[in-house]
Amino acid sequence: MPKQKTHSGAKKRFKVTGTGKVQKEQAGKRHNFESKSSRVTRRLAQDKVLAAPDAKMIKKLLNK
Repeated sequence: MPKQKTHSGAKKRFKVTGTGKVQKEQAGKRHNFESKSSRVTRRLAQDKVLAAPDAKMIKKLLNK
């Protein structure tokens, strides 16, 4: 039986923490910074933890 391959798109976008939670970068931090406040920009820079049902699908793609 061949090995399972990791989904190459998922490995670039998600990471699994030591406790098993899945993190992703938040959307909306690429352009239009003139209209966004500094507070919003800093908030968007932080990683976000995925909800459990979504994390289950992503872990399947990452073979975790």
